[in-house]
This record gives sequence, structure tokens and C-alpha cells, in this order.
Amino acid sequence: MSNTLEVGGVEVPGRVWIAPMTGVSDLPFRETATALGAPYVATEMVASAELARGRPDVVRRAAVGDGLPLTVIQLVGRDIAFMAQGARMAQEAGAEIIDLNFGCPAKEVTKGVACGSALMREPDLAEALVDAAVKAVDVPVTVKMRLGWDVDCLNAPDIARRAEAAGAKAITVHGRTRNQFYKGVADWTAVAAVKRAVSVPVLVNGDIVDGDSARMALEQSGADGVMIGRGVYGRPWIAGVIEAALEGRGFAEPEAEERLAIALTHFRRSLTFYGENLGLKMFRKHLASYIEAAPWPETAEARRAARATLCRLEDPAAVEVALRDLWLAGGRLAA
Repeated sequence: MSNTLEVGGVEVPGRVWIAPMTGVSDLPFRETATALGAPYVATEMVASAELARGRPDVVRRAAVGDGLPLTVIQLVGRDIAFMAQGARMAQEAGAEIIDLNFGCPAKEVTKGVACGSALMREPDLAEALVDAAVKAVDVPVTVKMRLGWDVDCLNAPDIARRAEAAGAKAITVHGRTRNQFYKGVADWTAVAAVKRAVSVPVLVNGDIVDGDSARMALEQSGADGVMIGRGVYGRPWIAGVIEAALEGRGFAEPEAEERLAIALTHFRRSLTFYGENLGLKMFRKHLASYIEAAPWPETAEARRAARATLCRLEDPAAVEVALRDLWLAGGRLAA
């Protein structure tokens, strides 16, 4: 299998992609993951209507930055006109691929405004949204979805066919329904029905955390690539690890000094992008993930205690010193 995927004329140099994640895939994270070898890292979910209205915090989520080899902006919404306008603004901002969110299960997204995975219950509207975005821009439009709303509405193959007919150039499927949220296990075999339904590239998503799970997901789904979500928390290098495993190459998880350098580079990017005060607050979720994902300290209880302590610090310099002490003086190198 080729290690590249073509999406509507855009060549993505890898088949291990990182999913759009609210509160995670901001510009500092995308810069960090890309520098560590991720070929595709989408923005946070961006509300098309609020992007069209120019709401500052939403515009910031779509920030492109300099030097990223590929920019993917994900839009969410249910208003056709705003979706078209948001897509145009995303392209003007520098998006080379625009992804539409039909998969977010969060209640604040699916209720009230009824978008994200709520669109799995409205296939006509879902198709119209894809059509509007495709006609509004010159760059490829893709879709990320779930298997369906619930076990009585497993309509991902139908939505995928409609999306392709409307011009979508790739489909990603999370192997759960909306009502499952993240409970149970992802059903990779069910994604195979979507792969059979369309001719565009299909990516399988859900519970992919390492080379073995990626290999199994590809085998069971027949998909062309994988998309990693929660498995990237605290491990922005994981796309490279998994890509290497799929190619039969060795690629070890970073040791303490390298891991520290990655985390601190990410932290400093956050301070630069948001400013010192907000940058520290925005990084705390990542800081907690870095601590939880590391093998030092050795016990989960000790890592939880360290996370609680470090995430209360108010001074960026103190965060750097404490993380260095945790992983070097009191962690791996002191063992």
C-alpha cells in the first residue's frame, strides 16, 4: 500500500492523519505535530456561521501560521449559506483542504444548533452542505462522520455516497455511533461498508493508538488510511511512530530529554501564539496529557499528583523548571 494519499489533487505524504479536536489541535499543537512528522493535522472544529461573522476566537481557531506544509480547516454548521461563506473564508485564509464535521457527538453541538453528528439524521441537508462548500471553493472538500446516529440509524454508507456525489474527495469514519460517544470499542469492520460504497479515499478512526491497532483497523475496514484522535494526547509524535510501524520501520517513543524538549517547544509556541497568560492556560490541557502519557513517574497515582501540581502553576518559568525536574531529576534519568 502506498504511503501517500491523493485528496482531490492534493497529495498528502502519509496515511496516518491527526483528527481535528476542539481544545487540542490549535496552531501551536499543529506546528508541533507537523514538525514531528505528521503529514495531516486539521484545525479545531470551526463554526462556519461564526467564522463568517468574524468572531475573533473562532477566527483564531482557523489560524494558518507560517511554514506548515498542509493546512486543513474543519468547518461545522447546518446553515447552507454560512457553510458556503465559511468555506470561502477558509480557502482565503489558506486552507488547502476543507473538512466538514458530521461526526462530533457533543451535546452542545448536536442539540440546539443540531449539527455535527446530528446531520447523520438529515442526509438531504448533509448532502446540501457538502454541495454548497464544494461549489464555493476551488480546494478539495472532505467529510468526517460516524457510523450513524444510533444502532437504528447506521447510515454512514448512504451519507458517504451522497457526499461523494456532491463532490467530497475523501471520507473519514469514526467506528461508533453518536449515541455511543466514546463508550465501548470502535467497530472498524463496519467502516468497510463505507469503503465499498465510495471510490474516494476512506480513513478509519477510533481507538487507534499504536502500530498494531492501526494495522488491525486497516485490515478490518479496508480503509486507505487511519486518523488518530485521542491517541495523540500527550504524544504529538505518534503519527510518525505509527507510519513507521506500518512500513515495517522502527521508530521509538522519545526518551525523557527528547520528550521534555518537545513539550517545552510546544509550550513556548503556545505562549507566543496566545500571549503569556492565555498561553499558559491554553497549554494546561496539553501539559496534563504530556504528564499522563509519560512513563515517569512510574505510577499513575504519582503522575496524577504531578499533573495537579504543575497545572496550578501560574508562572511559565516555574512550569518549565517543574517539568524538567519531574522527568529528569526525579523521573527517568534519576531511576
